[in-house]
Amino acid sequence: MSTKDPLDALRAAISAKYEIVPVNASGSPAGSLRAATHLRLSTATTLPKNAPTRLRKAGSSMTDPSSQPDGFFMLEAVYLAWLLRDTPGGEYMKQAREHGLPAGGFVSLTERKSIVDWLKRAITLLDSIVPLSESTTPPGSPPPSVYRRLPPPSSSTHTQPLPSTSTRSRGDVGTTTSPSKRRYVPDPADMEVVKKIRQGEIELRDHNTVLRGIKNNNFSSVRSAFVAKLKTLKGAGKTGTAVPGAAPLSDPKAQARKQKNMYPIIMISSSPTSLITMYNVRRFFQEWLYRFEPSTEARARAATEGTARAEDLVIIDRERTTIEPGGQARATAQRYYVVDSVEALNKFGADAWDRVVCVLTTGQLWQFRPYKWCEPRILFHHVKGIYVSWANDPPNPKIKDWNVTELKIDPHRRHVDKSSVAYFWKTLDTWTALHKPSLMNT
Repeated sequence: MSTKDPLDALRAAISAKYEIVPVNASGSPAGSLRAATHLRLSTATTLPKNAPTRLRKAGSSMTDPSSQPDGFFMLEAVYLAWLLRDTPGGEYMKQAREHGLPAGGFVSLTERKSIVDWLKRAITLLDSIVPLSESTTPPGSPPPSVYRRLPPPSSSTHTQPLPSTSTRSRGDVGTTTSPSKRRYVPDPADMEVVKKIRQGEIELRDHNTVLRGIKNNNFSSVRSAFVAKLKTLKGAGKTGTAVPGAAPLSDPKAQARKQKNMYPIIMISSSPTSLITMYNVRRFFQEWLYRFEPSTEARARAATEGTARAEDLVIIDRERTTIEPGGQARATAQRYYVVDSVEALNKFGADAWDRVVCVLTTGQLWQFRPYKWCEPRILFHHVKGIYVSWANDPPNPKIKDWNVTELKIDPHRRHVDKSSVAYFWKTLDTWTALHKPSLMNT
């Protein structure tokens, strides 16, 4: 057995790349660290695994591991931190418990990296490691590296020399007629360390000043440049002149893309109980009608007019009024396609879902099964959701987690239909301008 310092012995064994072996009291290899009683650190050094090291536990102020072992980590805890240095945090704590180390008895995750760096000599100093000179200092005495003691000033009033700090007690105060007060002198090495730490400090005042930069950036010039460019493009489009970098107006493909982008798509439910169907959607949403007609009445009217089945595509044209920056009102024509099935939507091509701006729902999940996004929370992240119901219906608990806007229809008062439709178009225009502005006819 050896009386060498456990921490230095472990560090030396790691530097020498010696295979550390857990052994029992007789020196035979043990099956595991938990079954072992000692650690063989070299051919001449075998130490008890529960020998206290100079690595101080977090929050401990102990200075002597031999007389105060509870404030220091045992040798097996430091060895286990080295052995499992590359193990993930959860697995590391699990294996520490399996090896019999209690809570607080193994090196924490926050300390593991620093002690591993010290063991492999990547760093030379570690605050949590008590120096050998300090570990031999009597408890309560300041460490010798903190300050150096100046010789007491000469004074003729002293009747006898001052006793040493280790032997003087309160009763010895009366033996001096004028006791001198010792002056604190910081250690030069400590001053250099503090100076380096302060050089790397960053002053943080509060969370607002941290987020702000040194100077405010003004991007108004960028905005002005783009406004001028947009006016040039609009003017060229009206006069028919070519714009550098833009596709020629005579190009059929460019015209087809522009024409397609002007027509957003609205999907409605195919449920027979839905308030808005392919029979009454045009009469309700077309601006010169704005009147709700129950689906059964609309279907009977269509039958008398010779239409046995509803169309799979309904076109709605509305006049949209926008206010120019100068305050002038400008009216533009906006066309929408309305479909009630995925089959009809697929006729628009592979990118048809990119043109869908709104889905009207009755709150029934089966409506979304053939959709591109069958989960309502995901669907209504990509399109505007409108839940249509009677004004006197109770709240539907199914839609409370959906990102939908409720559209209430009065069952009797037809004069309020216009305000309901205006609210619908205002909600849809706001969403489309924010999420799919290319589909707006500006």
